[in-house]
Amino acid sequence: MREPWADNAVALPDYATPAAAGADLRANFPEEVRQKGCVLAPFERAVVPTGLRVALPDGMEMQIRPRSGLALKHGLTLVNTPGTVDADYRGPVGVLMVNLGTEPVTITHGMRIAQAILAPVVRATFRSVMTLDETQRGAGGFGSTGTG
Repeated sequence: MREPWADNAVALPDYATPAAAGADLRANFPEEVRQKGCVLAPFERAVVPTGLRVALPDGMEMQIRPRSGLALKHGLTLVNTPGTVDADYRGPVGVLMVNLGTEPVTITHGMRIAQAILAPVVRATFRSVMTLDETQRGAGGFGSTGTG
């Protein structure tokens, strides 16, 4: 559903191509900031509103991911990538963006800012054990499986 203040002219999430995995999310600003948008200075972050609330089926999540074109061209990405919208969340969907580029970037009203991916949730039962089984890798951490 749209927020009461949201601009209905901004498209709902949609897929840019028939094989796209992610549906584009767009910035949807309240009326008082639609003209100016949101300027992110280098290393600044902000929650950009989509004007949407969602209801997902139990057992599903919505992952919010960056758009590669914005990352390449402007250094825009998401602070918490991927962001997760849980099936029981009913609040506003916002996109936590950060500018990792060297120049300020203006996020404009209606701009495609992120992708939404629907994915099944697999839940685990956690328990404490005294030992773990052995593997070839063992306790090797970051960079332990490659030579470079």
